Amino acid sequence: MGTFLILGLVIALALIFIVMIVSSLVIVCPPNRVAVISGRSRVLSDGRKVGFRMLKGGFTIRIPIIEKVSWMDLNTIPLAVEVTNAYSAGAIPLNVQGIANVKVSSREGLLENAAERFLNVPTANIGQIAKETLEANLRGVLATMSPEEVNEDRLKFSQQLIDEADDDIKTLGLELDVMKIQNVTDDNHYLESVGRRLTAEVVKEARVAEANRMAESEEAEALSRERAQIAGVQADKNIVEERNMLRVRTAELDAIARAKEEEASVAGDIARATAEQELEQTRIELERRRLEADVVTPARANLEAKQLQAQAEAAKIIEDGKAQVEVFRRLTDQYQAAGDDGQRIFVLNMLPDLVDKIVSTVNGVSIDRVAVIDNGSSNGGSGGIPALMAQLPAAVVSMSEQIEAATGVDILKSMRPDEDDGPSELAPPPPPPAD
Repeated sequence: MGTFLILGLVIALALIFIVMIVSSLVIVCPPNRVAVISGRSRVLSDGRKVGFRMLKGGFTIRIPIIEKVSWMDLNTIPLAVEVTNAYSAGAIPLNVQGIANVKVSSREGLLENAAERFLNVPTANIGQIAKETLEANLRGVLATMSPEEVNEDRLKFSQQLIDEADDDIKTLGLELDVMKIQNVTDDNHYLESVGRRLTAEVVKEARVAEANRMAESEEAEALSRERAQIAGVQADKNIVEERNMLRVRTAELDAIARAKEEEASVAGDIARATAEQELEQTRIELERRRLEADVVTPARANLEAKQLQAQAEAAKIIEDGKAQVEVFRRLTDQYQAAGDDGQRIFVLNMLPDLVDKIVSTVNGVSIDRVAVIDNGSSNGGSGGIPALMAQLPAAVVSMSEQIEAATGVDILKSMRPDEDDGPSELAPPPPPPAD
């Protein structure tokens, strides 16, 4: 049991020893400090070779025995900058009080400058060096400016001081955060005299300005009265002109109104005539439609009806003609088949119609009576009724000749029998012998 206890103590002591060794080798750097690890050399970005390396924040492990760790603070160092009897432009001694804030720069290159100059140096000493540098630069800037410029434009003075001291501060590895001028005085009361002079000038200018303002006020008042009188006259003139213009404008408006009335009257007549013309056109259209409905449409319908009727009648006539043609064709075929007898039959069938046609030529002749005068035998011939009867065969022959001349058909020849059959019954009797 005792052996295990001793062994545990040994292990615990060993662990504690190891932790202590490791903690001494591990370097943890806070953000407001810089660890400067000396012992090994390295080359900077600008080509310089230094024998240390730097850690800003984070952690690293140092090599025991070979490397050594030192610390630098990055906190701000407030400074009270003050110069007395510093000659400005014009050989006027001035006393200037101001404040400044400086710190060790954390930029690469500047931090190495600070490490070379202020490693293990107390912060108060760093501030004193920075203060002396700023005061020297302050005197240099004062020598380029007049007391009035220093006193009146302190912002410009501070900016020139910052520009002047920036290079020197950076050479030391520091940074100038703030530089403000608080007070500017002189032992000879120069600025006070300048102030009184400026005050007197201001008072003088104020009095002159006041007098000028009063004169200007009186002049303005006189000008105002003059302008008022002129304005009154001008107003009266304007009133007269406006009245004249009003009368002219009234006359123009009256003329325009009369012209508008005449135009309106003419436009009314034109509109009325246009309306009557449109009404007449409407009436003509209505009459045309009425005539079309009452006359044209019925006439067109009657015409179409008559055309249809004519077409029907023509169709009937055509059909009747076709039927008659067919009848004539068949009769012709029958007559041709009958030979000479058929020709006689055809002529005999036509004879009544022909006679009717010939007789119809004398239908208008009315014979009331026929008187037969017998001339006796004084002339040695027959007279009276015998002579009349003797003329009938000649009349028949004459009629047949007329029919032959009209139709080309010799009726007597058609009715005459063949020569072998003897003389025709219808042949005219021989004329009586002469005495």
